[in-house]
Amino acid sequence: MRADATRNLERVLSTGARMLADDPSATIAAIAAAAGVDRRTVYRRFASREDLMAAVYTARYDAVEEAVEAARLREAPVAVALHRYVEGIIAVNRKWPVETSRMLREATISERRRRLVDEVGVFLRRATDEGLLRSDLPPGWAATVLSPLMEHAAEDLSELSAAQAADVVVDTLLRGVGTPGAPQQR
Repeated sequence: MRADATRNLERVLSTGARMLADDPSATIAAIAAAAGVDRRTVYRRFASREDLMAAVYTARYDAVEEAVEAARLREAPVAVALHRYVEGIIAVNRKWPVETSRMLREATISERRRRLVDEVGVFLRRATDEGLLRSDLPPGWAATVLSPLMEHAAEDLSELSAAQAADVVVDTLLRGVGTPGAPQQR
């Protein structure tokens, strides 16, 4: 693909992700106009709005896989890998703000997600085994709370860079939201 065609495709997909997150009924013509390309260009590439959405989902998951790979969850020290992972996923959530429940109904995305969930699960067990995370929590609890923390940070901490938002998420995951030394109810 030519460099300008690649840039146009990237612009259409990222614009489509943002517009569809704001308005799930956004049309291909509106997305093309916002991306600054002719709608015929988009229709040549995507036969339907569903095809465009599938391409957006695929691009998002490509970015998620790249973020997981860049975090080096198996090789890097756990604290470093955790921060890299969180920062990468926050950046992906900001660039590709699609409604994920609909995305997960796509069969190819579902399988890719399962592999990534498994890889992150292995990493979080490693983080527990190495003492970064508590071992007395129910299995999978860290993953359960980490995902929405990253989603909220991407949306609600938009004034912070992805790295700064990752600092907040990692600190919240590791230390909670209570004040140090606050009495605990049992």
